Amino acid sequence: MRTNPLARTATTLVAAAAVIGFLAPSTATATTIEGYSPTVQREAVTSLASDAGISEAAAVDFLRAQTAGVETVQKVTAALGSRAADGYLDASAKPVVNVLDQAAADQVTATGAQARVVKHSTAALSSAQNALQALPTVTHTSIGLDPKSNQVVLTVSDAAKGSEALVKAAEALGDRVRVERTTGEMHTAIYNGEAITGGGTRCSVGFNTNKGGQNYILDAGHCTRAVSQWNVGPSQGASFPTNDYGLIRNTSGSGPGAVTLWNGSTQKIASAGTATVGQRISKSGSTTRLTSGSVQRLNVTVNYAEGSVHQLIQTNALANPGDSGGCLFSGSVGLGITSGKGSGTSYFQPVGEALSAYGVTLNP
Repeated sequence: MRTNPLARTATTLVAAAAVIGFLAPSTATATTIEGYSPTVQREAVTSLASDAGISEAAAVDFLRAQTAGVETVQKVTAALGSRAADGYLDASAKPVVNVLDQAAADQVTATGAQARVVKHSTAALSSAQNALQALPTVTHTSIGLDPKSNQVVLTVSDAAKGSEALVKAAEALGDRVRVERTTGEMHTAIYNGEAITGGGTRCSVGFNTNKGGQNYILDAGHCTRAVSQWNVGPSQGASFPTNDYGLIRNTSGSGPGAVTLWNGSTQKIASAGTATVGQRISKSGSTTRLTSGSVQRLNVTVNYAEGSVHQLIQTNALANPGDSGGCLFSGSVGLGITSGKGSGTSYFQPVGEALSAYGVTLNP
């Protein structure tokens, strides 16, 4: 008998427990990507090959290389401190680190990464972003960092009203800021009217966690703020707006550390990590299910109608109403919690901040 997908919306990770013990062990091959389940690998490879116009073999090589590339970007930028201006993965998954002088560039090159001397420091870009965020909020706009262009990007939707002063201020900041125009609204991905038990609202499970022997679910704050009792347990906290994370006490008796892939299989989540621009990612949610894409920007402020949320991850993975709370991941590494969407973009709360806020750890 086929399960109604709407009946599983709030238990996407919980329901996965039933199938884990029945999966035959896989055998590593020349085309296996470490940390990726077969379903996630297939989706990620197919999506990347289509998006980038490359062969599936080249897509496999990219996904294999990006794990080391992400680690290099994060280690090198941390070591350089203020002499680095962020970094990203290029079209071949090779690490690129922005620096301010040739001496720093030489240090980057010595690590095997590509150095790129840029004009604007992290402090200069942060100053520009803070200046824009200090102005009156304009709904359906976002402000985020693009390390590939070494700029802050102000995105203004055609649904935004009264954005003239904001755009004028952005232009006054010179080439530290780029203004982009888009269509449609930017809104939280919650869906009213599609019911889960007790709320009249449908969201998706983010990450199963625990604290002191009790299971909890990390989810979107706009979900847990809206609903006090879910069919898996009561909401225990909500941080929204400003942040977009919340906590549900999981009373279902099950909370495996795996993501449902909507075909009877799962993807194990072994750790939490930090997203990097250029990194290929996957997203699981109860509406659009398993989708893939790339990280486009970090530290993004999105001005929803309900309020502004800061330091989000922006991707081009498909997300729609009902996907709220669902998980963003890269192979077995958890990255974020689905917050909202724009036109061709999706936004995620970094999972590390949520784990720290509630003092919970990912379930094995």
